[in-house]
Amino acid sequence: MAATFDLTLDCADAKLLAEFWKTALGYVDEPPPAPFTTREEWLAQFDLPDDDSADDGVWICDPDGVGPRLSILKVPEPKTAKNRLHMDVRVPGGGGPGERWGRIRAESERLVKAGGSVLEEFGEHHIVMADPEGNEFCVAAFSG
Repeated sequence: MAATFDLTLDCADAKLLAEFWKTALGYVDEPPPAPFTTREEWLAQFDLPDDDSADDGVWICDPDGVGPRLSILKVPEPKTAKNRLHMDVRVPGGGGPGERWGRIRAESERLVKAGGSVLEEFGEHHIVMADPEGNEFCVAAFSG
């Protein structure tokens, strides 16, 4: 059996980044683990430093349970270099190269409106973007 995995993004503003990635991926806030009814209640069980807040982390998930959970956690240090791992946001649908490129462009425009920025376009293959805190990701079409 294959292992499951979550992805974690370090950030300065967890709520801001969570809103962007919920928009980008169609994710929703993940409910707290049972038997807790709120994240604050869940976090209270840990011996967290006094300056930690429930707003320092946001957990989002695929509502269909297919994609990995995304943990977005506030850290004190800023982003200083290119990501060693990045996400690819894949737009669905078939068609010829022109149709796929149109969907890729439309998705990148939607994500710019949500707070992302375009870094570079690679032909009619994919677009490299950054989320509101500069984390790189690509927008491309499904391969198949």
